[in-house]
Amino acid sequence: MAKIISNEKLSKDFYLMKVEENREVKMGQFYMLRAWEHYPTLSRPISIYDSDGETVSFLYKVIGEGTEIFSNLDVGDEITLQGPLGESFPEVNGKVAMVGGGVGIAPLYLAAKNIKSLDPKNKVDIYLGFSDVALLEDEYKKVCDNLSINVGGFVTDDINPEEYDYIFTCGPEIMMKVLYEKCKAAGVEDRLVISMESRMACGVGACFGCTCETTGGNKKVCKDGPIFKAQEVFEV
Repeated sequence: MAKIISNEKLSKDFYLMKVEENREVKMGQFYMLRAWEHYPTLSRPISIYDSDGETVSFLYKVIGEGTEIFSNLDVGDEITLQGPLGESFPEVNGKVAMVGGGVGIAPLYLAAKNIKSLDPKNKVDIYLGFSDVALLEDEYKKVCDNLSINVGGFVTDDINPEEYDYIFTCGPEIMMKVLYEKCKAAGVEDRLVISMESRMACGVGACFGCTCETTGGNKKVCKDGPIFKAQEVFEV
């Protein structure tokens, strides 16, 4: 059990929760969270937004019963954490773009912070897309060289993939697919790394509930991912 330090409402549907946690985490990983005993049956997979060695933060959107329960938790309440789980974004050097849509922006914050800390010479540009209202602009500006915000449009329109050595993305699958096709048209599809969002039951690869088809066969998003080379997923 972990104690909640803050649970801030950012907009109508989005919250940022910080909890006590001293485990080492990697960019792109996630936790299975639950704040109930029996119902809902399953814990909820939530990406890591940030970590400082003593706390971990989660950006989440209220979309069902589980996240609705999370939104009603107060400072001092306790929540069960299982993790960190999954594979991480690769540690790379060079010019990196990060493209996020909706709640998919969450893992890009820690990723940007970590890539900048690897080498101050690394350049990180972040592209964030929102359907109605932008979130956490000031926070993302702190961890990147340039921040581009798109509200109500298509964030994939704002990036030129050829300008970057690597591209990380997370968000709706259709958004990531469009970005992949744009990278492919430019001949740089091998530079795109995606973070898959999926419904999960166990989070550790035991139940096959989040299996996805890849060029290397069926893989589990929770254990083999959520980070994949885009070609693995979109060339099936």
